[in-house]
Amino acid sequence: MTEATTANPNNKSRRPRGERMDMAQQLQALRAGTDGAKTAPEADQAPTQAGRQRPQQRKKPQKAQGRQQPSQQKQQQQPQQPARPQRKVHPALERLFELYPNLFGARFLPLKLGVYEELIARHPDDFKAEDLKVAMGLHARSTRYLESVAAGHPRHDLDGNVAEPVAPEHVHHAILELHRRRSQRTGEDLRPQLVARLARAVEASGLDREAYAVLVRSRDANNNAVLDEALALLAEQAAKREALLRAFEASGRSEKEFAEMYGMTQGEVTRTLQRARADRNAAATAEVVTAEATAPTLDSAATPD
Repeated sequence: MTEATTANPNNKSRRPRGERMDMAQQLQALRAGTDGAKTAPEADQAPTQAGRQRPQQRKKPQKAQGRQQPSQQKQQQQPQQPARPQRKVHPALERLFELYPNLFGARFLPLKLGVYEELIARHPDDFKAEDLKVAMGLHARSTRYLESVAAGHPRHDLDGNVAEPVAPEHVHHAILELHRRRSQRTGEDLRPQLVARLARAVEASGLDREAYAVLVRSRDANNNAVLDEALALLAEQAAKREALLRAFEASGRSEKEFAEMYGMTQGEVTRTLQRARADRNAAATAEVVTAEATAPTLDSAATPD
């Protein structure tokens, strides 16, 4: 009886070990269909509930709250670059901005030569000679000022009046310096843009290609090579304009008819022909000047008696 009862798989609850029922209790449990849990509910309730509890699973150790991903760790391991300190403006430049905001303010303009002496003469109490010299050097080497010079803006006096054009060699060297700074900053190959900009500067100078080259050529081989590329580009463009002019002269057509024949606009044809004729006139003038310069004078050509 005891073995059958204890081995019965339908028993839903068992008494904890250490408590054994006597025969009367076992018979009573069989008649009731239970193992005596109802006869002693308070005594059996706690063990039964305890027996139903599953053994506690080991909790996985939680990650530390401060733990970071490897990418974040790498970012923190890299030393943070300190923020660039703001450059202090020279006191003399601040004073120049107050006195001449149109020249030293939001927009920089090329200054006439000798403006340093004029500033000293006008404002002897505002500037010390050495401080003003340093400030003017900083101003002239700034990128914004070089951009103004490279753009070919004319020089101005302290009253904001146009004084004189910027010399072609100053424009040329400003373009080269700006190119150098941008190349160092970006790491890009800006040589094609430099060649095109120098070509425009040659045309804006009003000088022929040979005269411009003599004026700006330096000891820097790389700068000279870029100059030669710009001059070659201009020569190629001039040759195309001359070819178009010859074709137009040989066609016997009007500019409108010629433009339609070549798939161009009439305005484009007109401008190109005007440039080509100007090139011819400039070349003819240069030949006359060269011939006059090289021709012997009457005194030198005369033979002694």
